[in-house]
Amino acid sequence: MFFSVIIPTYNRQPILAKALYALEQQDWSQPYEVIVVDDGSTDGTLAWLAAHRSQLPHVRWLEQSHQGPAAARNLGIAQAQGDTIVFIDSDLVVTPIFLRAHAQKLQAYYQQWGHQKCFTYGRVVNTANFENPTSEPFKITDRSRAFFATGNVAIAKSWLELTGGFDPDFQFYGWEDLELGVRLKKLGLTLIPCPEAVGYHWHPPFELKHIPSLIDKELQRGKMGVLFYRKHPTWEVRLMIQMTWLHRILWGILSLGGLLNERTLAPLMQMLIDRGQSQWAWEISRIFLNWYNVQAVYAAYREWQLADQP
Repeated sequence: MFFSVIIPTYNRQPILAKALYALEQQDWSQPYEVIVVDDGSTDGTLAWLAAHRSQLPHVRWLEQSHQGPAAARNLGIAQAQGDTIVFIDSDLVVTPIFLRAHAQKLQAYYQQWGHQKCFTYGRVVNTANFENPTSEPFKITDRSRAFFATGNVAIAKSWLELTGGFDPDFQFYGWEDLELGVRLKKLGLTLIPCPEAVGYHWHPPFELKHIPSLIDKELQRGKMGVLFYRKHPTWEVRLMIQMTWLHRILWGILSLGGLLNERTLAPLMQMLIDRGQSQWAWEISRIFLNWYNVQAVYAAYREWQLADQP
């Protein structure tokens, strides 16, 4: 089994460095490569990769203009030499047994069932600890119900080639991996949980200054969610993207119709941050972030309906 680990990146050089050094420490005797696809970074990522080439013997990198992660992953797939693709994000730091754990689960399934109609999905642990991300314990909030998410997944390259890979229409934040998952599910692929393949997903400790970019992500995610629904108009997708009256009522009630927002909740969130409880401040911010997302979903849906009218 020859792994090609594909990592799209955009302006994440410091944590990308930790991710790449961790991939160089793998307890895995078979050949593997790490393909970094730089999506138009402006933070010196390419210069850093060139300067540290000798320390990263498994790494090679590709460049593209800023087109989003779907196009970046497709470029990586096209250039991959391996028969098995591993997708991780550029802020994911893995353990030394990461590749071995994915391989063992895949090979056990192949031998038991006599085919490769599956993929493995590893465990992702969220952490704000930059110095020692792998020290973070697994939490209930780290559980994911996604069928196919590119934060930590391994799959035979042939399935990606058969589906045509990621849809490049998803140029903004969100849903490109789950949309591919819908197509993989239609082909009959099975998800194999692989909790032994752990990746620690780093994000900076929550601060109020992050809120504008988080709101922008929710607006993008809402728009891309409707694109997802246009391509797969099912009730399952509506639930995923929160395009139901249940979600609209839920987040409307919790946010008091938008009255609980980034301005009115700022004093409470700042107090929690000052007390070293930034995770609780983040959880509170999700009230209005989800309200922004639902509003963006319905705005994009109305725009689509108007555009389709004769």
